Amino acid sequence: MQRFRIKRADLLIATTVLGGLLLTWLVLTGLDTFMEFAKQIGGIGHNGYSLGKAVAYILLTVPRRAYQWFVFAALIGSLVGVGALATTGELTALRAAGMSRLRISLSVTGLVAVLMAGVFVLGETVAPAGEQHAQEIQLQRSSGQLRVRQGSGLWERDGNDIINAKAALARIERGRREVELADVRVFGFNDAGELTSFRRAKLATQDGKSWMLHDVRETRVSPDGVVSVTSAQQAWKTSLDPDVLQASVAHPEYLSLRDLSRSIDYLRANRQNPGVYLNAWWTRVFYPANTVLLVLCALPFGFGALRSGGLGKRLFLGVIVAIAWYFIQRAIISTGTVLGAPPFVINLIPALLLLAIAVWYYRRA
Repeated sequence: MQRFRIKRADLLIATTVLGGLLLTWLVLTGLDTFMEFAKQIGGIGHNGYSLGKAVAYILLTVPRRAYQWFVFAALIGSLVGVGALATTGELTALRAAGMSRLRISLSVTGLVAVLMAGVFVLGETVAPAGEQHAQEIQLQRSSGQLRVRQGSGLWERDGNDIINAKAALARIERGRREVELADVRVFGFNDAGELTSFRRAKLATQDGKSWMLHDVRETRVSPDGVVSVTSAQQAWKTSLDPDVLQASVAHPEYLSLRDLSRSIDYLRANRQNPGVYLNAWWTRVFYPANTVLLVLCALPFGFGALRSGGLGKRLFLGVIVAIAWYFIQRAIISTGTVLGAPPFVINLIPALLLLAIAVWYYRRA
Protein backbone atom coordinates (compact mmCIF):
# COMPACT_ATOMS: atom_id res chain seq x y z
CA MET A 1 0.00 0.00 0.00
CA GLN A 2 1.17 3.50 -0.85
CA ARG A 3 2.74 5.33 2.07
CA PHE A 4 0.30 7.69 3.73
CA ARG A 5 1.23 11.37 3.40
CA ILE A 6 -0.87 14.45 3.86
CA LYS A 7 -1.56 15.92 0.44
CA ARG A 8 -3.64 18.78 -0.90
CA ALA A 9 -6.33 16.23 -1.67
CA ASP A 10 -6.43 15.30 2.04
CA LEU A 11 -6.92 18.94 2.96
CA LEU A 12 -9.72 19.22 0.40
CA ILE A 13 -11.46 16.15 1.82
CA ALA A 14 -10.92 17.25 5.43
CA THR A 15 -12.21 20.79 4.79
CA THR A 16 -15.36 19.55 3.05
CA VAL A 17 -16.09 16.86 5.62
CA LEU A 18 -15.41 19.24 8.50
CA GLY A 19 -18.20 21.56 7.34
CA GLY A 20 -20.72 18.73 7.09
CA LEU A 21 -19.64 17.22 10.42
CA LEU A 22 -19.82 20.46 12.39
CA LEU A 23 -23.20 21.34 10.90
CA THR A 24 -24.60 17.91 11.74
CA TRP A 25 -23.12 18.06 15.25
CA LEU A 26 -24.69 21.46 15.81
CA VAL A 27 -28.10 20.30 14.57
CA LEU A 28 -28.15 17.09 16.65
CA THR A 29 -26.92 18.74 19.84
CA GLY A 30 -29.18 21.75 19.32
CA LEU A 31 -32.27 19.62 18.72
CA ASP A 32 -31.61 17.54 21.84
CA THR A 33 -30.99 20.71 23.86
CA PHE A 34 -34.16 22.37 22.60
CA MET A 35 -36.31 19.32 23.41
CA GLU A 36 -34.91 19.23 26.96
CA PHE A 37 -35.50 22.97 27.36
CA ALA A 38 -39.15 22.48 26.33
CA LYS A 39 -39.47 19.90 29.13
CA GLN A 40 -37.86 22.22 31.67
CA ILE A 41 -40.34 25.02 30.95
CA GLY A 42 -43.08 22.90 32.51
CA GLY A 43 -41.26 22.93 35.87
CA ILE A 44 -40.86 26.71 36.10
CA GLY A 45 -42.43 28.09 39.28
CA HIS A 46 -41.99 24.90 41.33
CA ASN A 47 -39.74 25.23 44.40
CA GLY A 48 -38.40 28.53 43.08
CA TYR A 49 -37.39 27.06 39.73
CA SER A 50 -37.19 30.08 37.43
CA LEU A 51 -36.57 30.63 33.74
CA GLY A 52 -33.02 31.71 34.54
CA LYS A 53 -32.35 28.45 36.35
CA ALA A 54 -33.85 26.48 33.48
CA VAL A 55 -31.55 28.24 31.02
CA ALA A 56 -28.56 27.68 33.33
CA TYR A 57 -29.41 23.99 33.60
CA ILE A 58 -29.61 23.62 29.83
CA LEU A 59 -26.33 25.46 29.22
CA LEU A 60 -24.53 23.31 31.80
CA THR A 61 -25.66 20.11 30.06
CA VAL A 62 -24.65 21.22 26.55
CA PRO A 63 -21.04 19.87 26.82
CA ARG A 64 -22.33 16.45 27.89
CA ARG A 65 -24.86 16.40 25.05
CA ALA A 66 -22.19 17.44 22.55
CA TYR A 67 -19.97 14.60 23.76
CA GLN A 68 -22.72 12.01 23.43
CA TRP A 69 -23.86 13.13 19.99
CA PHE A 70 -20.40 13.34 18.43
CA VAL A 71 -20.35 9.71 17.28
CA PHE A 72 -23.58 10.19 15.30
CA ALA A 73 -22.44 13.58 14.00
CA ALA A 74 -19.16 12.06 12.84
CA LEU A 75 -20.96 9.30 10.95
CA ILE A 76 -23.69 11.40 9.35
CA GLY A 77 -21.46 14.44 8.80
CA SER A 78 -18.78 12.34 7.10
CA LEU A 79 -21.32 10.88 4.67
CA VAL A 80 -22.70 14.36 4.00
CA GLY A 81 -19.21 15.79 3.43
CA VAL A 82 -18.01 13.04 1.11
CA GLY A 83 -21.38 13.20 -0.62
CA ALA A 84 -20.75 16.88 -1.34
CA LEU A 85 -17.49 15.90 -3.03
CA ALA A 86 -19.38 13.33 -5.10
CA THR A 87 -22.00 15.90 -6.15
CA THR A 88 -19.38 18.31 -7.50
CA GLY A 89 -17.47 15.53 -9.27
CA GLU A 90 -14.40 15.97 -7.04
CA LEU A 91 -14.77 12.46 -5.63
CA THR A 92 -14.64 11.03 -9.15
CA ALA A 93 -11.58 13.16 -9.92
CA LEU A 94 -9.83 11.91 -6.79
CA ARG A 95 -10.55 8.31 -7.72
CA ALA A 96 -9.30 8.93 -11.28
CA ALA A 97 -6.10 10.43 -9.83
CA GLY A 98 -5.37 7.13 -8.11
CA MET A 99 -6.82 7.61 -4.61
CA SER A 100 -8.38 4.37 -3.45
CA ARG A 101 -11.49 4.15 -1.32
CA LEU A 102 -9.31 3.23 1.64
CA ARG A 103 -7.12 6.30 1.06
CA ILE A 104 -10.15 8.60 0.92
CA SER A 105 -11.66 6.96 3.98
CA LEU A 106 -8.40 7.36 5.90
CA SER A 107 -8.42 11.08 5.12
CA VAL A 108 -11.91 11.34 6.60
CA THR A 109 -11.18 9.21 9.67
CA GLY A 110 -7.96 11.15 10.28
CA LEU A 111 -10.04 14.31 10.66
CA VAL A 112 -12.52 12.48 12.89
CA ALA A 113 -9.66 11.19 15.06
CA VAL A 114 -8.26 14.70 15.55
CA LEU A 115 -11.69 16.04 16.54
CA MET A 116 -12.26 12.98 18.72
CA ALA A 117 -9.18 13.86 20.79
CA GLY A 118 -10.73 17.21 21.68
CA VAL A 119 -14.14 15.65 22.31
CA PHE A 120 -12.57 13.08 24.63
CA VAL A 121 -10.97 15.85 26.69
CA LEU A 122 -14.35 17.63 26.75
CA GLY A 123 -15.99 14.47 28.07
CA GLU A 124 -13.40 14.13 30.84
CA THR A 125 -13.40 17.73 32.07
CA VAL A 126 -16.10 20.25 31.18
CA ALA A 127 -18.95 17.79 30.56
CA PRO A 128 -18.87 15.97 33.97
CA ALA A 129 -18.36 19.24 35.87
CA GLY A 130 -21.27 20.89 34.08
CA GLU A 131 -23.49 17.86 34.65
CA GLN A 132 -22.77 17.97 38.38
CA HIS A 133 -23.80 21.61 38.66
CA ALA A 134 -26.86 20.91 36.50
CA GLN A 135 -27.94 18.20 38.94
CA GLU A 136 -27.78 20.66 41.81
CA ILE A 137 -30.23 22.90 39.94
CA GLN A 138 -32.53 19.93 39.29
CA LEU A 139 -32.49 19.00 42.97
CA GLN A 140 -33.86 22.43 43.85
CA ARG A 141 -36.67 21.78 41.39
CA SER A 142 -37.45 18.32 42.82
CA SER A 143 -36.94 19.07 46.49
CA GLY A 144 -36.70 22.32 48.34
CA GLN A 145 -34.35 20.92 51.01
CA LEU A 146 -32.04 18.35 49.42
CA ARG A 147 -28.64 19.79 48.49
CA VAL A 148 -25.40 18.49 47.02
CA ARG A 149 -22.16 20.16 48.05
CA GLN A 150 -18.74 19.48 46.61
CA GLY A 151 -16.60 17.56 49.08
CA SER A 152 -19.32 17.06 51.72
CA GLY A 153 -21.89 15.06 49.75
CA LEU A 154 -25.67 15.15 50.16
CA TRP A 155 -27.47 17.17 52.81
CA GLU A 156 -31.16 16.91 53.69
CA ARG A 157 -33.37 18.19 56.48
CA ASP A 158 -35.92 15.59 57.60
CA GLY A 159 -38.08 17.07 60.37
CA ASN A 160 -35.75 17.53 63.34
CA ASP A 161 -33.04 15.42 61.71
CA ILE A 162 -30.17 16.56 59.54
CA ILE A 163 -28.94 13.88 57.11
CA ASN A 164 -25.54 13.79 55.45
CA ALA A 165 -24.26 11.14 53.03
CA LYS A 166 -20.75 11.37 51.66
CA ALA A 167 -21.62 9.62 48.41
CA ALA A 168 -24.62 8.36 46.45
CA LEU A 169 -24.14 5.52 43.98
CA ALA A 170 -26.39 3.86 41.43
CA ARG A 171 -26.87 0.09 41.62
CA ILE A 172 -28.99 -2.50 39.83
CA GLU A 173 -31.33 -4.47 42.09
CA ARG A 174 -33.76 -7.01 40.58
CA GLY A 175 -33.37 -5.30 37.23
CA ARG A 176 -34.17 -1.84 38.62
CA ARG A 177 -31.82 1.09 39.05
CA GLU A 178 -31.71 2.11 42.71
CA VAL A 179 -29.63 4.42 44.87
CA GLU A 180 -27.24 3.48 47.65
CA LEU A 181 -25.91 6.01 50.18
CA ALA A 182 -22.41 5.64 51.62
CA ASP A 183 -21.06 6.91 54.95
CA VAL A 184 -24.40 8.20 56.25
CA ARG A 185 -24.67 10.51 59.25
CA VAL A 186 -28.00 11.39 60.90
CA PHE A 187 -27.99 14.24 63.44
CA GLY A 188 -31.11 14.28 65.65
CA PHE A 189 -32.23 17.51 67.34
CA ASN A 190 -35.08 18.35 69.67
CA ASP A 191 -37.45 21.32 69.28
CA ALA A 192 -35.02 23.51 71.22
CA GLY A 193 -32.29 22.82 68.67
CA GLU A 194 -30.24 20.62 71.01
CA LEU A 195 -28.43 17.55 69.68
CA THR A 196 -30.09 14.43 71.10
CA SER A 197 -28.77 11.64 68.90
CA PHE A 198 -26.19 10.82 66.28
CA ARG A 199 -26.22 7.83 63.96
CA ARG A 200 -23.47 6.82 61.61
CA ALA A 201 -23.96 4.01 59.11
CA LYS A 202 -21.61 2.51 56.57
CA LEU A 203 -24.42 2.11 54.02
CA ALA A 204 -28.07 2.96 53.46
CA THR A 205 -29.93 0.84 50.92
CA GLN A 206 -33.39 1.03 49.41
CA ASP A 207 -36.17 -1.49 49.80
CA GLY A 208 -38.88 0.05 47.65
CA LYS A 209 -39.70 3.34 49.38
CA SER A 210 -38.16 2.16 52.66
CA TRP A 211 -34.55 2.47 53.77
CA MET A 212 -32.22 0.19 55.72
CA LEU A 213 -29.04 1.29 57.51
CA HIS A 214 -26.10 -1.13 57.67
CA ASP A 215 -23.24 -1.29 60.21
CA VAL A 216 -24.83 1.36 62.41
CA ARG A 217 -23.42 3.04 65.50
CA GLU A 218 -26.03 5.11 67.32
CA THR A 219 -25.20 7.55 70.11
CA ARG A 220 -27.93 9.06 72.30
CA VAL A 221 -27.36 12.20 74.36
CA SER A 222 -29.45 12.87 77.46
CA PRO A 223 -29.08 14.65 80.82
CA ASP A 224 -28.12 11.27 82.28
CA GLY A 225 -25.17 10.83 79.95
CA VAL A 226 -24.19 9.46 76.55
CA VAL A 227 -25.05 5.91 75.45
CA SER A 228 -23.76 4.23 72.28
CA VAL A 229 -25.01 1.04 70.69
CA THR A 230 -24.09 -0.77 67.47
CA SER A 231 -26.18 -2.94 65.17
CA ALA A 232 -25.65 -4.75 61.89
CA GLN A 233 -28.90 -3.45 60.41
CA GLN A 234 -31.47 -0.90 61.41
CA ALA A 235 -34.70 0.22 59.73
CA TRP A 236 -34.50 3.89 58.89
CA LYS A 237 -37.70 5.90 58.99
CA THR A 238 -37.13 8.94 56.82
CA SER A 239 -39.06 11.04 54.36
CA LEU A 240 -36.11 10.95 51.94
CA ASP A 241 -37.70 10.12 48.59
CA PRO A 242 -35.66 7.62 46.54
CA ASP A 243 -37.14 8.95 43.31
CA VAL A 244 -36.01 12.48 44.16
CA LEU A 245 -32.64 11.22 45.33
CA GLN A 246 -32.00 9.52 41.98
CA ALA A 247 -31.88 12.97 40.43
CA SER A 248 -28.78 13.67 42.54
CA VAL A 249 -26.91 10.61 41.29
CA ALA A 250 -25.09 11.13 38.02
CA HIS A 251 -25.70 8.44 35.44
CA PRO A 252 -22.51 6.36 35.31
CA GLU A 253 -22.19 7.09 31.57
CA TYR A 254 -22.01 10.83 32.41
CA LEU A 255 -19.06 10.47 34.80
CA SER A 256 -15.41 10.95 33.91
CA LEU A 257 -12.96 8.05 33.98
CA ARG A 258 -11.51 9.37 37.23
CA ASP A 259 -14.91 9.51 38.95
CA LEU A 260 -15.84 6.09 37.60
CA SER A 261 -12.58 4.64 38.91
CA ARG A 262 -13.26 6.14 42.32
CA SER A 263 -16.74 4.58 42.42
CA ILE A 264 -15.40 1.21 41.26
CA ASP A 265 -12.71 1.21 43.96
CA TYR A 266 -15.29 2.10 46.61
CA LEU A 267 -17.65 -0.71 45.59
CA ARG A 268 -14.86 -3.26 45.45
CA ALA A 269 -13.57 -2.18 48.84
CA ASN A 270 -17.05 -2.84 50.22
CA ARG A 271 -17.34 -6.19 48.41
CA GLN A 272 -20.09 -5.05 46.10
CA ASN A 273 -20.61 -5.56 42.39
CA PRO A 274 -19.26 -2.56 40.42
CA GLY A 275 -20.71 -3.90 37.13
CA VAL A 276 -22.68 -0.76 36.20
CA TYR A 277 -19.63 1.45 36.66
CA LEU A 278 -17.23 -1.00 35.01
CA ASN A 279 -19.45 -1.11 31.93
CA ALA A 280 -19.55 2.68 31.83
CA TRP A 281 -15.75 2.84 32.30
CA TRP A 282 -15.00 0.53 29.39
CA THR A 283 -17.66 2.13 27.19
CA ARG A 284 -15.93 5.48 27.70
CA VAL A 285 -12.50 3.96 27.02
CA PHE A 286 -13.66 2.41 23.73
CA TYR A 287 -15.70 5.45 22.67
CA PRO A 288 -12.93 7.05 20.54
CA ALA A 289 -12.03 3.77 18.80
CA ASN A 290 -15.68 2.89 18.12
CA THR A 291 -16.31 6.34 16.65
CA VAL A 292 -13.36 6.22 14.25
CA LEU A 293 -14.01 2.59 13.23
CA LEU A 294 -17.71 3.27 12.67
CA VAL A 295 -16.90 6.07 10.23
CA LEU A 296 -14.27 3.91 8.52
CA CYS A 297 -16.81 1.10 8.04
CA ALA A 298 -19.73 3.26 6.93
CA LEU A 299 -18.02 5.37 4.27
CA PRO A 300 -17.23 2.62 1.73
CA PHE A 301 -20.76 1.22 1.80
CA GLY A 302 -22.03 4.67 0.99
CA PHE A 303 -19.77 5.44 -1.97
CA GLY A 304 -22.22 4.15 -4.55
CA ALA A 305 -25.18 5.92 -2.96
CA LEU A 306 -23.14 9.11 -2.59
CA ARG A 307 -22.52 9.35 -6.31
CA SER A 308 -26.14 8.80 -7.32
CA GLY A 309 -28.11 10.38 -4.48
CA GLY A 310 -28.81 13.85 -3.22
CA LEU A 311 -28.50 15.32 0.27
CA GLY A 312 -31.70 13.65 1.45
CA LYS A 313 -30.47 10.21 0.44
CA ARG A 314 -27.14 10.74 2.20
CA LEU A 315 -28.85 11.92 5.38
CA PHE A 316 -31.22 8.96 5.27
CA LEU A 317 -28.31 6.55 4.82
CA GLY A 318 -26.40 8.12 7.71
CA VAL A 319 -29.37 8.05 10.06
CA ILE A 320 -30.16 4.41 9.22
CA VAL A 321 -26.57 3.29 9.80
CA ALA A 322 -26.36 5.28 13.06
CA ILE A 323 -29.62 3.86 14.42
CA ALA A 324 -28.73 0.31 13.36
CA TRP A 325 -25.31 0.49 14.98
CA TYR A 326 -26.74 1.99 18.19
CA PHE A 327 -29.15 -0.93 18.66
CA ILE A 328 -26.55 -3.54 17.68
CA GLN A 329 -24.07 -2.15 20.21
CA ARG A 330 -26.68 -1.95 22.96
CA ALA A 331 -27.84 -5.50 22.21
CA ILE A 332 -24.27 -6.83 22.43
CA ILE A 333 -23.60 -5.05 25.73
CA SER A 334 -26.98 -6.01 27.26
CA THR A 335 -26.62 -9.67 26.22
CA GLY A 336 -23.08 -9.84 27.56
CA THR A 337 -24.16 -8.29 30.86
CA VAL A 338 -27.00 -10.81 31.27
CA LEU A 339 -24.61 -13.69 30.53
CA GLY A 340 -22.15 -12.35 33.09
CA ALA A 341 -19.31 -11.70 30.64
CA PRO A 342 -16.48 -9.39 31.81
CA PRO A 343 -17.22 -5.70 30.99
CA PHE A 344 -13.93 -5.43 29.08
CA VAL A 345 -14.92 -8.27 26.75
CA ILE A 346 -18.47 -6.94 26.33
CA ASN A 347 -17.23 -3.53 25.19
CA LEU A 348 -14.39 -4.96 23.12
CA ILE A 349 -16.73 -7.04 20.93
CA PRO A 350 -18.35 -4.04 19.12
CA ALA A 351 -14.91 -2.59 18.33
CA LEU A 352 -13.67 -5.95 17.02
CA LEU A 353 -16.83 -6.34 14.95
CA LEU A 354 -16.26 -2.95 13.31
CA LEU A 355 -12.60 -3.75 12.72
CA ALA A 356 -13.49 -7.09 11.11
CA ILE A 357 -16.01 -5.42 8.79
CA ALA A 358 -13.47 -2.78 7.77
CA VAL A 359 -10.72 -5.34 7.08
CA TRP A 360 -13.10 -7.55 5.11
CA TYR A 361 -14.38 -4.72 2.96
CA TYR A 362 -11.08 -3.06 2.13
CA ARG A 363 -9.32 -6.34 1.34
CA ARG A 364 -12.22 -7.26 -0.91
CA ALA A 365 -12.20 -3.82 -2.56
